[in-house]
Amino acid sequence: MTAVAAAKTNANETAICRNRKASFEYEIGERFEAGLVLTGTEVKSLRMGKASLLDAYARTSRGEAFLIGAHISPYSQAFYGNHDPLRKRKLLLHAKEIRRLEGKTQEKGRSLIPLRMYFKNGKAKVELALARGKKTHDKRHAIREADTRREMSRAAAEYNRRG
Repeated sequence: MTAVAAAKTNANETAICRNRKASFEYEIGERFEAGLVLTGTEVKSLRMGKASLLDAYARTSRGEAFLIGAHISPYSQAFYGNHDPLRKRKLLLHAKEIRRLEGKTQEKGRSLIPLRMYFKNGKAKVELALARGKKTHDKRHAIREADTRREMSRAAAEYNRRG
């Protein structure tokens, strides 16, 4: 599984959740697609869209990759055997990719963060990105750009309404 194109969306992908704060908090670099090792109740919960990637991150250790801090709500119809919502989940990547990610995350300031979770051909996947944390002044710049874009779209809408 090589790097995934940023704007690529297939007809066979069903979105579960996105990490909306990721682009604000981090400079997004290279992207990867990984499978998830899940229990039955987790899959049922994901199909209902009950997941959050807000404080999640990924770690590699001893040739394995794990998703940590992702919240998948317990399945409400489960009688027993429900899962822990914040448990550590194994990521399915090729060994070569894991070794490469271990090297890249050792660089100063680099993290592996999940951007979105989705179903692809019936299998749960997560899109990971190698990211570097933004400084406060970079965040202010991003806010300023968003405000400028918003004002321009309002002005264009006003112009179109009048004329």
